[in-house]
Amino acid sequence: MAQKQSGTRRPSTAPGADAGIATVSRSRIGSGALVAGLALLTGLVLFLDATTGDDLRVVPLLVVVPALASVYCSLRQTIWIAVWITTVVVGFRVGADGTFWDFVFGIGFAVLACALGVAACAARIRHATEMARLRSAAVTLQRQILRPLPVVTDHLFAHGLYEPIEEDRFVGGDIYEVVESPYGTRVILGDVQGKGLAAIGVGFAAIAAFREAAIRERTLTGVVEALEDAVVRHNAFSAQTGDVERFVTALVLGFDGGGRVEAVNCGHLPPRLLHDGGASAVTLHRTYVPLGLAGLGGETRTAESFGFPPGATLLVVTDGVTEARDAAGAFYPLDERIGPWAGHGPRELLDALHVDLETFSGGVRRDDVAALALHSASADDEGRPAFPGHAVLESAGPEDAVPGHVVPGGAVPGDRATGAGDDDRRPAAV
Repeated sequence: MAQKQSGTRRPSTAPGADAGIATVSRSRIGSGALVAGLALLTGLVLFLDATTGDDLRVVPLLVVVPALASVYCSLRQTIWIAVWITTVVVGFRVGADGTFWDFVFGIGFAVLACALGVAACAARIRHATEMARLRSAAVTLQRQILRPLPVVTDHLFAHGLYEPIEEDRFVGGDIYEVVESPYGTRVILGDVQGKGLAAIGVGFAAIAAFREAAIRERTLTGVVEALEDAVVRHNAFSAQTGDVERFVTALVLGFDGGGRVEAVNCGHLPPRLLHDGGASAVTLHRTYVPLGLAGLGGETRTAESFGFPPGATLLVVTDGVTEARDAAGAFYPLDERIGPWAGHGPRELLDALHVDLETFSGGVRRDDVAALALHSASADDEGRPAFPGHAVLESAGPEDAVPGHVVPGGAVPGDRATGAGDDDRRPAAV
């Protein structure tokens, strides 16, 4: 069964290598505007110099122009400006009174100042180019850690909200994955102990193990056992290298399209079910220790199931949502807030959650925030899975989305088919 990717495109959070290099090398000022501005500035300075007489010579001050240009202009433009300023200053010095050494020092200072401006521009572009390449490599690696959403499988439509606590990162301590397997669609949402870059290692180990085990293992408990082994092995390696051992709270779900969902809860928050205009927390009777700690408890994890009717939406969140606080220190009341959103589609649901969470916390985040809205498929007349309002474009690839933003969902996959344009997209940090 081939997994289908939604055809929605969103603004990228970082340019690719070629685009980034072209961007940092390009001037922020058009050549026409630059020529006109430089001519106007030169004329104004010459006019002021002529009116002030010998008491105040203004023309030598033009040597600061290449330094200013090095910040905003391309290297070619900065060189052209430096040559022009040097020519103007030399012409002024030739016609000005003074000793031979006044002439030599004046010309030498102008040439040196212009050369430093050109060198500064070259250094700025070289540094920016290197940063663009490093950023592109980081984005490429991080895309492999967290799959772009939304994702459509034979059993559900998965839409996501992801917001690392470190705004300059695309990946934090929260993890998620959706995998289509011969045994149904398997989903994981987890929270690694710790925050930021330090938590990415064990998170990537868990995701890599899940992608492999979700397809290989027949049972959901087999998938969880593979995750446990992966986290334990990673912690053993961390201990050898002097790094901190970490555990992962996770909720692992299995969807087979039969109106039931299997779940193994490894110390995670229970999901919320939204259906028929109502919202309620799903009761999971067994909660096990987080991944990486099974050896301490010695308890064998087992799966339990609950109903997931066609057209329902399952909301799964990390504690970055429920532990968000307002100015008075009160926790975010998730169950109270999602009730009015029960009739929303996945996109509208997560958009509303994101806006309300930002308003409640005043924009202050204390932990990574991640949420998945999993909408169940209903069969069409030919027995195929169908999502009302969602037209799936199977040709879209991972370049269509980047983790780190609210993923447009609701009418998303149908945007291209219905002619909706980019104005309908609403990116938001997640």
